[in-house]
Amino acid sequence: MELRKENVLIVDDDIGILELLQRHLLSWNLHCYKAISVKEAVAILRDAKIDLLITDLKMPHVDGFELIKFVSEHYPQIPKLVITGYPSVQGSLQSIKSGVADYLTKPFTKQELAQAIEKSIGGLEENVQQKERGTLPQNYNQPKPYKEIVGKSDAIKKVFQLMDRVKDNKATVLINGESGTGKELVAQGIHFGGKFSRAPFIPVNCGAIPENLLESELFGYVKGAFTGADTTRDGYFQAANGGTLFLDEIGSASLAVQTRLLRVLQEKEVVKVGSRKPEKIEVRVIAATNEELAKLIEAKRFREDLYYRLTVVEIEMPPLRKRIGDIPLLVDRFLFKYGMEYRNGFVKIDDEALGVLKRYSWPGNVRELENVVQRAVIMGDGSLGLGHLPDTIKYQIDFPDEDLMPLKEVEKRYIQKVLNRMENNKTKAAEILGITRKTLRKKLVD
Repeated sequence: MELRKENVLIVDDDIGILELLQRHLLSWNLHCYKAISVKEAVAILRDAKIDLLITDLKMPHVDGFELIKFVSEHYPQIPKLVITGYPSVQGSLQSIKSGVADYLTKPFTKQELAQAIEKSIGGLEENVQQKERGTLPQNYNQPKPYKEIVGKSDAIKKVFQLMDRVKDNKATVLINGESGTGKELVAQGIHFGGKFSRAPFIPVNCGAIPENLLESELFGYVKGAFTGADTTRDGYFQAANGGTLFLDEIGSASLAVQTRLLRVLQEKEVVKVGSRKPEKIEVRVIAATNEELAKLIEAKRFREDLYYRLTVVEIEMPPLRKRIGDIPLLVDRFLFKYGMEYRNGFVKIDDEALGVLKRYSWPGNVRELENVVQRAVIMGDGSLGLGHLPDTIKYQIDFPDEDLMPLKEVEKRYIQKVLNRMENNKTKAAEILGITRKTLRKKLVD
C-alpha cells in the first residue's frame, strides 16, 4: 500500500498494540502520533493536524466512544478507524453512527489493517481533492489564527481584523480593555500569529514591579549603577530584541520611566541605568492598560507624546457583557479544559445554568467566568447545573435606576420569580433558593 505521508493519531492503552501499529504505519510512509489515553489524544488533536484517527474503545477513565464523539463534533473532517478487543454488535453500530470509517477486531492481520486504512484514507483523498477544487469551506481543516481567543461575535471579529493588520509588521500597538478581558492573549496572538513568531515574546507587568526597580528591569544596568548592582545586566528590552515586548498596565509606569521609554521608541536604542553607551535594538512594543490614559494625561500622570507613540494602532478589547453570544463558546472551552484536568473526562452544563451565566454582567470579565467554571467542575460530578454556581451569580437581579427599591422588596420579587418558574412548587423553590420551606413561607408572609 502506497500512501502520501499523512498524520495518523493512534490511541490505545496497550503499549504493545501502539508499537505494532506504529511499525505497520511507518512501513506505509505514514507519520504517527501515539496516545495511551483520551486525555493525551485530545491534547494532540488541539496542537497537530491529524488526517486519520485510529482508536481502541475500552480504555480507563474515558473510553474510545467519548473520543469518537468528541472528534465527530469538533473535527468532523477526520476519518475514524476503530480497533478493539471487545467486539459487540451494539458497539459496532454505535461507532458507525458516530461516523466511523471502519471497525477491526483484535487480533487482526497486517493485510486487514491495510485494507481498513485504505478505506479510511480513501475518504480522506476525496476530501483533499475537493479542497484543491475549492468545493470545501474556506476554513476547512485550517488552524485558528488566534486559537486562545474564543469568540465569534462582531466585537471579537473586529479585534481579529486589527490583529491581522499588525501581526506581520512592527507597528506599536496599544490594547485597551477592562481587567480580565484577555489583553495579553491579544498581544500573544499578534506575536505568535505573525512572521516574527520565532523571536522572543517578553511580557512585563509594569504594575507588579516596584517603581524604583522598573527602570532598571526594563533597560538593564551596569555594575555599580546603584547599591546591589554587583554585575552588568540586560533588561527586558534587550531580552526581547528582534521580537515583542508586552508592557501590561503601562499607565502605572512613572514619568521617569515614560521619558526613557519614549526615547527608546523614537531612537530605537537603549541606554542601561548607570551607562552612557546606547545599544541599538529592534523591538516591537505592545502596551496594554485598563485605565483611561486620556484622564491620566489631564492629571499630568502620563506623557501625551508617549501616548501618541504607543497608539500607532489601538485595539479595544470588549468586556464580556458586550459579547454575550460568546459565553457558550467560552464555557465550552473551560469545561473541556478543567474537565480533562480535574475529572479525566468531558463535563456538560445544563441549559438553565448556561442561561444564568449569559444573564450575569461579569464585572471580572472572562477571567471571572473561567474561575466560576473551574470551581463548578471541581465541585460537580460531570454534569453541571444551577446548584454548582455561586449565589452571587444565581441571584443577581438587574433593575434600571428608576426601579431602585429596598433590599427586602428585591428579595421578595426574586422569590416570587423562582416560585413562578417552579410552578409554585415550594419544595423545589426552597431547594433552589438554598433555604427551608419554613423559611420560604415566612419570607412570603413578611
